[in-house]
Amino acid sequence: MEKNKSIDGLSSRRAKKPTNSTAVTKKPVVKKSTARPTTQKKTIKVTKPVKIPVQEKSVQSKEEKPTPVAPEKFEPATNITEDFLKPTQVFDFDEQSGELKAAQDPTESKSTKKSKKQKKPMSKKRKIITWVALIIVLLLIGGAIWLILWGNDIIAKITGGQGTVFDLFVESYEPLKTDKNGRTNILAFGTSGYNMEGDEGEGTHDGAQLTDSIMAISLDQTTGDVAMLSLPRDLKASPTCTATGKINEVYWCNNMDGENEQAGAEALMTEVGNILGIDFQYYAHINWGSLIEIVDAINGITVVTDETIEYDYLGYNNENIVDTIYANTPTELSGRASLGLARARHQTKMGDFSRGASQQKILIGIKDKILETSLSLTDLLNIASTLGDNLRTNFSIDEIKTLAHIASNFDFNSMRQIPLVDYDRGIYYVTTGTINGISYVLPSTGQGNYQAIQKYVAKMFSSDPRSYEDYTILVLNATETPGLASTEKSTLEEAGYDNIYVDDAPMGEYPEGYTVYSLTDTAPGTKKLLEEKYQTTTKSATELPAGIPTDYNFVIIINSDSSN
Repeated sequence: MEKNKSIDGLSSRRAKKPTNSTAVTKKPVVKKSTARPTTQKKTIKVTKPVKIPVQEKSVQSKEEKPTPVAPEKFEPATNITEDFLKPTQVFDFDEQSGELKAAQDPTESKSTKKSKKQKKPMSKKRKIITWVALIIVLLLIGGAIWLILWGNDIIAKITGGQGTVFDLFVESYEPLKTDKNGRTNILAFGTSGYNMEGDEGEGTHDGAQLTDSIMAISLDQTTGDVAMLSLPRDLKASPTCTATGKINEVYWCNNMDGENEQAGAEALMTEVGNILGIDFQYYAHINWGSLIEIVDAINGITVVTDETIEYDYLGYNNENIVDTIYANTPTELSGRASLGLARARHQTKMGDFSRGASQQKILIGIKDKILETSLSLTDLLNIASTLGDNLRTNFSIDEIKTLAHIASNFDFNSMRQIPLVDYDRGIYYVTTGTINGISYVLPSTGQGNYQAIQKYVAKMFSSDPRSYEDYTILVLNATETPGLASTEKSTLEEAGYDNIYVDDAPMGEYPEGYTVYSLTDTAPGTKKLLEEKYQTTTKSATELPAGIPTDYNFVIIINSDSSN
């Protein structure tokens, strides 16, 4: 029998007859015209996958071969050459399953994608918008990087490297360190140069590293009590690096090269601590020349001084400077005017002591302005930049956040200024004197004797208002039981009160129990403690019964046999 022709070397499925007994019915071949069809392409249609047995060149096994299954509806082409050149259905052969599967025509895929979405050329307007958006994004990224680096630099300067700008956004607080009495003591001191090194800007001079301002600030984190005490710069100190030996040289002597801030600050903390008898936990060094920038950044401050001050030192020009500040009169000051007040001392009642009091007034004025004003972002950035260049502390960033967090508890309005000299009140803990022709400020009890000062400071830096407030208490017995007033006096003394007087109340009608009258506004802390002790609200002087003496700060009337 003549062999059938093969296509691409593949043997025709009709080359051999099946060896088993099952007959295979062949479909009749319908002869078709050899002419090329004009409207229809010939394709090979396969409805089911076709398995093609792989023929091996080795000798056929004697075992029976499986009968090949003819594909359904297979219609062979009559003109093989012609059909071979025409586009046909593409198949992929799956070696694992031995099946033919229809493959996707690459030409059809590309044309389909193109037909679905035609890319249009970008318009000129769209290109401009794209570039503008890109530039804005780049500027934002660059600005954020600059802000982070700038913020890190400021925080590193202020805290001595104890934090980064990212720490500001973490809600973590570190309790402030305290002394044995539970108070936090901060040494604030200012140098007079126009930068921290005193070697650039207007006002450069040899004494730029001398501490023109030395102030002890003591605060109670729980009660919000804040007290400030200024030390005169000419106070005689322990031997320093010069023959003069004044306290304003201590920082400079230990930081003469301007590169050892911590050593200079710690030496000054130790010296002032020994004089006042307290331990300092922190220091804050500010350049007084930066006061101009800080005050101007918040658009000026308002101060109220205790005395009339005529300027003897007006800064480096007379621009925006007032001539006189009148006592008990609110006065608005610019940055230069504030610096002039901070340095004024010659035409004042107490010289350097008045200057220390004025510096405290300036700090209070800055505090008041910041609290009462909604500062803009520009104002805050200006203040931060100024502080970053002109403030050094040993606070960590978490301690600064703690201080800001508890600031709401501070009673800034009752911030206490503790004087070492007050002629009007008869306070003289220091005086002036001359040693070897050099003028000094010395303890009133003698050179090197600071015991009276230390006792005074311990009293004034106490968290108990009864220690630093001046008051008197009159206890009156309005009952027929003798001795009740004396018994109540003993109870009050055991509780920490002093300056207590007793007597019998005049005949009259009195409220039942214990009634407390407050006749003064000079002892608010003691008033609060008495209200807590007697669980009542104090009555005013206008409510005091007739015949009761009025030359006491508080009057307690007992009209009950039972004591609290």
